[in-house]
Amino acid sequence: MTWPASIQEIIEEFQEIEDQFERLEVLMDFSSEVDELPVEDWNDSNLVKGCQSIAHIEVDVSENQVWLKAAADAKMVQGLQGILSIAVNGSSPELVLQLTPEFAEEAGILVSLTPSRSNGFRTMFDMVQTRVREAIQ
Repeated sequence: MTWPASIQEIIEEFQEIEDQFERLEVLMDFSSEVDELPVEDWNDSNLVKGCQSIAHIEVDVSENQVWLKAAADAKMVQGLQGILSIAVNGSSPELVLQLTPEFAEEAGILVSLTPSRSNGFRTMFDMVQTRVREAIQ
């Protein structure tokens, strides 16, 4: 698949890193990319169910653009949310629905994670796409 430029940059950045621990550090650095969802807005409807950590995601679709707000109790999970934010923020709903989580595999991000964290990323990704579908119906 041909990825949008923002995703291709992430893929290339991670592919250049050979050390697993350095890859995790870079992943955690992506936590700063999250438009943070305030704790007082955390609720059952934006809770990521099935995630090992406590994670919340809100998706807003307005003026044909998708915007993500997120938060988590673990910096690594918030880093995954940051990568997801870069992938979707400002994109059209149609583009977001065409994305697949394979970009994270191609980058080598998921191989550095435990299976439960990797599944958590896919759960967050699926939640974003579900919310986008609901918003445009």
